[in-house]
Amino acid sequence: MKRFAIALTLAAALPFAAQAAEFNQVHADKSSIAFVYKQMGVAVDGKFRKFSSQLSFDPAKPTAAKATFDVELASVDTGAPEGDEEVAGKPWFNTKAFPTAQFVSGPVKALGGNRYEVAGKLTIKGKTQDVVVPATFTAQGNTGVFDGSFTIRRADFSIGEGAWAKFDIVANDVQIKFRITASSK
Repeated sequence: MKRFAIALTLAAALPFAAQAAEFNQVHADKSSIAFVYKQMGVAVDGKFRKFSSQLSFDPAKPTAAKATFDVELASVDTGAPEGDEEVAGKPWFNTKAFPTAQFVSGPVKALGGNRYEVAGKLTIKGKTQDVVVPATFTAQGNTGVFDGSFTIRRADFSIGEGAWAKFDIVANDVQIKFRITASSK
């Protein structure tokens, strides 16, 4: 009887052990980093076509998670080639002097229901700000998807200098939206 109880306990624990996995291989082709801002009161969507990342996330140990994302600012896609060129210029991203934006995670807080808050540092144009990024995580086998969004103020990073420093044409708030697909080794 004792052996049966031990075997039953082990069998019950196996599905949980099988689900505990570290997601650390980001699939850029199935991931996206996008943004939404308002220009003259109208929402405008954009995205970045290129980024690199390092990720380590185990849903069983979220506080040990780590992530770094480097976004190539010149890969901006505003929906129009002339817009891409303008935004890459000195008043906006100044991609010649600051080719990448970087997010480095800090503490991760589990909120329950596959929801998390990721504290971290976001650097754009040499200026670093603390941010808290809400995200959800959905696992399906050895693949997991992180979805979330957060808002930054472009003035905090000197995005839009000179005549563009005012917010009458382009709003100060910019929503960053992401979907990161990752797998475990």
